[in-house]
Amino acid sequence: MKFGSRQMFSRKSALRSNWATLRATIIVLVAVTVPLPASAFGPPPNAPLSTEKLSRIDDFLNDQIARGQIPGAIVLIQRHGKPVYFKLFGKRDVDAGTEMTTDAIFPLHSLTKTVTSFAAMMLVDRGKIKLDDPVSKYIPSFAGMKVGVERKDDAGKTVLDLVPLRRPVTIEDLLLHTSGITYGFYGQRGPVKAAYDRIYLGDFDNAGFAERIAKVPLAEQPRTLWDYGHSIDVLGRVIEVASGQSLYQFEKNQLFDPLGMTTTKFFLTDPAERARYAQPLRKDRHIERNSLDVTRWESGGGGLVTTVADFARYGQMLLNGGALDGKTYLGPKTFAAMTTDHIGPGSGVARDYFYYPGDGFGFGYGFGVRTDPGNAVPPPPGSPGEIKWDGATGAYLVVDRAQDMFFIVLQNAPSARQHVQVNVKKLVYDAFEK
Repeated sequence: MKFGSRQMFSRKSALRSNWATLRATIIVLVAVTVPLPASAFGPPPNAPLSTEKLSRIDDFLNDQIARGQIPGAIVLIQRHGKPVYFKLFGKRDVDAGTEMTTDAIFPLHSLTKTVTSFAAMMLVDRGKIKLDDPVSKYIPSFAGMKVGVERKDDAGKTVLDLVPLRRPVTIEDLLLHTSGITYGFYGQRGPVKAAYDRIYLGDFDNAGFAERIAKVPLAEQPRTLWDYGHSIDVLGRVIEVASGQSLYQFEKNQLFDPLGMTTTKFFLTDPAERARYAQPLRKDRHIERNSLDVTRWESGGGGLVTTVADFARYGQMLLNGGALDGKTYLGPKTFAAMTTDHIGPGSGVARDYFYYPGDGFGFGYGFGVRTDPGNAVPPPPGSPGEIKWDGATGAYLVVDRAQDMFFIVLQNAPSARQHVQVNVKKLVYDAFEK
């Protein structure tokens, strides 16, 4: 198969401290928070990949299949514009006994966010929207949003106060997940999270979903915390308003069709395509949003499906810096802004336990961006500047421009996805010859 070339001391506390203790503490803090130089991690430039070491991916995934952890998977590693590793594993449908096929269709879930973010940046590049635009410019109901502040009353009961925003939610906040819009299904459950339980009832389109989000309180003030949630779904509605098209039509016309991504879409209505959908194991079917259930909601935060051939075109375009086959999808300055960390030290954005980009990563406009080795010893695998994201059923994309390489893992295995992603990435980078 051919792929295309495509977180201080209080000042008062510090002043009361013994100088020697303070000095020692500062030294410790510096030691654990100052990143090592970029050269201290990552494979050497132009290091070759060992075919023999890459074969360890086969052993790992075949073992996961034999253990009944995943039904199957597809892995593609493409470097210098050519596949250096491309293999299919297990079954497309275990119950039916169907072997994995190159044209198998997989749900992307949150990896969809990168595509929606890229589409929004195309509009930024063309001057159709601006990063500092308030979201209310496109969705007027957002002008009335409030922040939900949870507190205990005299009886010890949790109550919710609704307070004004210090500043409007912007397009940039949506892209960075600093809007205060969250998800209701993770973290400590309180009145704010519980408010999200009602937003999924019935059928709705992007316009209707954005109105539902506008009626629930924000979890925190804009640009104070990286908080994963429905920001990119709202961004999808902004794209519709700014372009005058549905989210899918805009992405199809401006991205999918030009790239040759013929099977990347929100819903599968063609019986032949539906038959190619990679089914999860029975133990995982209760937690998967099934793209075979056609509704009106084109979820920019998690609704796309794709094939490995389609996503290889997208990956190569990203690896090329926003261009493929002579067509530029995003200008160099805009692409650089998209793949630069905007929430690091000095940004005012905090990170909590649910900071999904992970150790050594900042966040750009839609992607986790590798900024430093992180705190783990040895550092997690990867290279300076790499971008990545993944989805709830295991779709995974890593773009490493330092090595002129990207790799894709496609699977439909919610309960085992993280184990697979972590181990496949380690095996890929372990295969570089030192």
